[in-house]
Amino acid sequence: MLAQFSIAPFDKGESLSKYVAEVIDLIDKSGLNYQLSSMGTTVEGEPEEVFTLIKACHYKMREYSRRVITHIAIDDRQSAENRLAGKPASIENKLGRRLKR
Repeated sequence: MLAQFSIAPFDKGESLSKYVAEVIDLIDKSGLNYQLSSMGTTVEGEPEEVFTLIKACHYKMREYSRRVITHIAIDDRQSAENRLAGKPASIENKLGRRLKR
């Protein structure tokens, strides 16, 4: 399963990196493969471990804010593995060139 998600405190103003860093620390320590981007994070793993991680991240952010917004998109393909790297590689293969990452 792949899950892309973003979590943001609703009451902390413009700069959120201090709070986001705390959540990314949880993700990094989870042992799941992940990819950080400027607008969210994608993690790959078994459904139960992915959902458990997202829940932990949401509650971590709640430690800093009275209101938290969490957005989640899930791609759950049966028997698919290594999709975090495999999906971009498939596109590059079809285009015949390496893309910016």
